[in-house]
Amino acid sequence: MRIDAFNKISEIYKAQGIKSSGKVKRNASQDTFEISQTGKDYNVARQIVAATPDIREAKVDEIKKRMEAGTYNVRLEDLAEKILNNFEQQ
Repeated sequence: MRIDAFNKISEIYKAQGIKSSGKVKRNASQDTFEISQTGKDYNVARQIVAATPDIREAKVDEIKKRMEAGTYNVRLEDLAEKILNNFEQQ
């Protein structure tokens, strides 16, 4: 079995032991991190989208008023199309 062969090989490497590599020299330089302009633009856009409400209150209020007045009518074809599109996306 291939797993047995791998285990035997790993045992051979364990038997050899680990040798010390000596002292490690420390380098005085530091890593730097810089965000590209595209990344900065993306972050600004993400913050704007997060701050924007999910519901457009003015549009909802208008529809509520039309519903209460009895003047809000939806075509059945439009309703059926929205339902089908919703099922296709899932």
